[in-house]
Amino acid sequence: MKLGTRQLFIQTSSLVAGFMVWVIISSLMPFINEEMHLTSTEIAWATAVPVILGSLLRVPIGYWTNKYGARKLFSTSFFILLIPIVIISYSNNLFMLIIGGLLLGIGGAIFSIGVTSLPKYFGKTKHGLINGFYGAGNIGTAITSFLAPFLANTFGWRNTVKLYLILMLLFAILNILFGDKHERKISNSLSTQIKGVYKNPKLWVLSLFYFITFGSFVAFTIYLPSFLVTQFELDKLDAGIRTAGFIALATFFRPVGGWLGDKINPYLILMGVFFSLTFAGFLLSFTPSLPIYSFGCLLVALFAGLGNGAIFKLVPLYFSKEAGIVNGIVSAMGGLGGFFPPVILTIFFNWTGHYAIGFMSLSEFSLASLVIVIWLLYQDKLELSQKIVNHAIDGICITDANGIIQNVNPAFSKITGYRLEEVIGKTPSVLQSGEHDNDYYRTMWEDLLSKGYWEGFIWNKRKNNEVYKEWLTITAIKDDAGEVKNYVGMFYEPKDRSNENDEYTRNPQA
Repeated sequence: MKLGTRQLFIQTSSLVAGFMVWVIISSLMPFINEEMHLTSTEIAWATAVPVILGSLLRVPIGYWTNKYGARKLFSTSFFILLIPIVIISYSNNLFMLIIGGLLLGIGGAIFSIGVTSLPKYFGKTKHGLINGFYGAGNIGTAITSFLAPFLANTFGWRNTVKLYLILMLLFAILNILFGDKHERKISNSLSTQIKGVYKNPKLWVLSLFYFITFGSFVAFTIYLPSFLVTQFELDKLDAGIRTAGFIALATFFRPVGGWLGDKINPYLILMGVFFSLTFAGFLLSFTPSLPIYSFGCLLVALFAGLGNGAIFKLVPLYFSKEAGIVNGIVSAMGGLGGFFPPVILTIFFNWTGHYAIGFMSLSEFSLASLVIVIWLLYQDKLELSQKIVNHAIDGICITDANGIIQNVNPAFSKITGYRLEEVIGKTPSVLQSGEHDNDYYRTMWEDLLSKGYWEGFIWNKRKNNEVYKEWLTITAIKDDAGEVKNYVGMFYEPKDRSNENDEYTRNPQA
């Protein structure tokens, strides 16, 4: 088995184990509540608390993964997780549950390890699929949501929690024995990496997107078991099975989202994701019947999964050198996105007696994200056009409809000697050499107005007053109404071409 494939298997299975223990409180809350008699607000805090450390630790863990390697981070995390498992198994009040749940967050924080480590073993064209496959380790939450209630029915919830001690020890040893001891390390300081990315708006946009998609996944995962029991009066096992189905669907579509991100523009996928989440949030806000509510949850699962996969295709695309810290920040925001909704839903329910405002928040945030995605897609196209202009070997000059220079590319400055700030706001007449009379330029403009383009040889003058000959093509750019909005001039010096007679090939009558 190749090294990359082996690490993908080990790290993904480790994520499964981490996520299994991460949601143990929410999965067993109906059983815990029977013994402790918690209020709805206390339940919300007890189930949401594991998300706090699971979110905040993702930033340093992403950095430490680059510095120390996935092997050390996974094995250390699993040993530490033994502590909260013991605390929770002996809990008899809310305080002990919250302390254990806070430390339990490490099980969710280890997500940053794989998304930072695994791209090192694969080419960029596979990063979306690989991160999506790794992210499918979310299935660990489904396993616990499905399995824990059955075990609790048979052995009791405390003994069920203790069984996770065996799981953590097993995966700690697995990583020590089979983790990559020679993983490529990156030792830049944490502050240096943060300074290099925190001013980049794409970091915070991706964080917002993941806040909604992964936050939705986490929030529904930790809240559904109790919500289905209290709101729809379902049996605890039935609620666990339905929650497991939600998680399984979201998990299955995560690698699909990553794979699609490798094939098409990820922003197109995110447009569909946020449009669908907007509709799903709107549907759920009316507290519908169980079948319609189930349909809304399935929509959230499907498109949150697709979004989670597509977003982590974009992270290494924009931040290849700072992937560790950026993965940590983005995934931390996703975790925090799972912390707030259960608490907010409970607060609004206590105030209003229904959940409409909480679910409508999902709809409104998704709608805002949809607008941002459309804007980013437009900006990407503009950036691509600008890159093409800047890397062209021909000089390019762009004017408005009145012939006022709006932009020039580096090749223009190299040929003419004029920098952008020296010619912007002026007309191309700054290049006139005096070699042509007014009839020459009048004919040029007549062709432009009648045909929409002009091309030919022209003598122009550089900034240093040197006169040179260039082949010039001017094209009129029109809007949908047929009105000229800009003129684009492209030129080159024939002597710079490999074929000295190229000018005669292009214009035999020259």
